Amino acid sequence: MRLILNVIWLVLAGFWMALGYLFAGVICCVLIVTIPFGIASFRIANYALWPFGRTVVDRREAGVGSFVGNVIWFLVAGLWLSIGHLITGALQCLTIIGIPLGLANFKMIPISLMPLGKEIVDS
Repeated sequence: MRLILNVIWLVLAGFWMALGYLFAGVICCVLIVTIPFGIASFRIANYALWPFGRTVVDRREAGVGSFVGNVIWFLVAGLWLSIGHLITGALQCLTIIGIPLGLANFKMIPISLMPLGKEIVDS
């Protein structure tokens, strides 16, 4: 079932979402100071391609740097990304086949809000 949901997700939303996160990651890596944000964007892009069967957990070794980076990320991009995921998820939940896709969008909100200090693992 995960494979079917991931393929549907990839075709309908995941590919474009991953391209957006990849583009943001490249821009962040070009600006040398924001390389940690670029790496986080690449991780989110990987997660956006294949979200079913994976989950986000906190990394134990994350410290104050991750917290400060998350505050900056939240103010610059995180709030807007999470609003986008919220609206897209709500619209996808309007159809029966879109409900699992909408739930996957809701599942991506925490990592889009604060990606530093998080890890994506198989569930």
